Amino acid sequence: MDEDEKQKLLEKIAQRDEVIARQAAEIVVLKQTIDALCRRIFGTSSEKLDPAQLELMLGGDLAKKAPSAVPADPGPAAEIPTHKKPAKRTRAPRIPEHLPIVREELDPPEVRLNPGAFRRIGEEVREQLAFKPAEFFRIQLVRGKYVRKNDPTAKPSISPLPPSLQDRCIATPGLIAEVIDNRFICHLPYYRQSEMFARMGVHLHRKTLCDWTLLAADWLSIIYREIQYDHWRALYRQIDETPIDYLQPGSGKAQTGYLWTSNIPGGTVFYHWHDGRDAKGMTGLFKKIETTDPEDLADPENLPLLRIIQCDGYAVYPSWAKDKAWIKLMGCHSHVRRKFFEATEQSPRLVGWILRQLAHLYHIEKRLREIKAGPALREAVRAAESRMIHRRLKKAIDKLALRRSILPKSKLGKAISYAINQWPNLETYLGDGRVEICNNLVENAIRPTKLGAKNWLFIGNEASGQKCAILYTIVENCRRLGIHPKEYLTDVLTRLPGMLAKDAITLTPANWLKARSGKSVRKVA
Repeated sequence: MDEDEKQKLLEKIAQRDEVIARQAAEIVVLKQTIDALCRRIFGTSSEKLDPAQLELMLGGDLAKKAPSAVPADPGPAAEIPTHKKPAKRTRAPRIPEHLPIVREELDPPEVRLNPGAFRRIGEEVREQLAFKPAEFFRIQLVRGKYVRKNDPTAKPSISPLPPSLQDRCIATPGLIAEVIDNRFICHLPYYRQSEMFARMGVHLHRKTLCDWTLLAADWLSIIYREIQYDHWRALYRQIDETPIDYLQPGSGKAQTGYLWTSNIPGGTVFYHWHDGRDAKGMTGLFKKIETTDPEDLADPENLPLLRIIQCDGYAVYPSWAKDKAWIKLMGCHSHVRRKFFEATEQSPRLVGWILRQLAHLYHIEKRLREIKAGPALREAVRAAESRMIHRRLKKAIDKLALRRSILPKSKLGKAISYAINQWPNLETYLGDGRVEICNNLVENAIRPTKLGAKNWLFIGNEASGQKCAILYTIVENCRRLGIHPKEYLTDVLTRLPGMLAKDAITLTPANWLKARSGKSVRKVA
């Protein structure tokens, strides 16, 4: 074999080795993808790790030696708290005390036959919990006609009909509130409600129930706009979006729209519907700013229009905010943690160390919540404790990004890339005590919409999307304040037709509760 043939043979071997290496890398990525899908479908959805799990991952028996890029673990000052046995809670009574009592006297047969021969010396009481199904009833509005006795030719007098949601609508506000409560709180589709009402002897088509819901959404839109104005004025908000399918006539299949959700920590939540996931979905969450001149960037209350928006790493957010000087984006540590959590099996010890550092940050935030720290104290503690952990974590991730052994398309490679891209936004919370460490609160606000979508699958059409956004905004703000949505809707839908538009602000859930209780509104996360 001459030198040329030998050289060609070596080149072919090198090419095959390159193909094999590439295929091996693809196999690793595909296995990770399959494992992630299996965990998502069949495994637990919780991402919690107790200290014992972290210690096991950081141990040397089940994992390889930790990479040199990872510095030593911090001292005992940043130790993860061990799980303490929760204090024993006082058990609530099995039968609530406020329920009405119906007494049933049970006397022995011999006493009932001859009561005069016996003297009662006491009694034994056993309580049971009973239930009376809801019932329909008919309301007849009887308006008597009257004429004056001394003027029989005059026009008869008759009482006007009270203001109503719609002429010739047979449903009272209480019934409409029941339908909305079933749909948006109990997540019952309209056809199930129709079947439920039919068993009670009243046959209502599901389209009729849907029409009543849309009618209520139209009336409640004025309250929805008041909540929208609060979010326009907010200096700090958390934003996320979630897909909701809707029917599009002529397309042959369901289309996907999005509920864009805005959350004010400790305040209200607001939903806006858009048929796509593009930047136009943000327009309904923000008041249009006509100028970017710093002298003009002040609202009517002379507050700076610099808005802090906390969001995930979806590309639409930086694309939308790049030409807006009044927007400052902030990252979410939970999304970073989630990316590394999904890469646990690829490198247990390395990922365990990173999760431990993130756990230290969350433990600091937990302490601050327990003592109800204000913005100034939170900023000071974060500067003294959290910033040091942040720097250590950033240094380790930067070194790991240079490792050629970590494939860019692997779970760990994607987690590292995501963390590096988001790091400038992640550090925002260190210098501002008003903001939270993560976006979990807005994700919690999205959860009820996903529970509903699992039951009713899709909404009727694109136009109905905004109606759903209105109703979700109303009922979720009621739930945050501890208001029973059905009680609130019954009262508000009764009063709205007879009110002026300028008085609608008094019917927002917070103001409604304040007027009812005479107390300040309870803030919730």
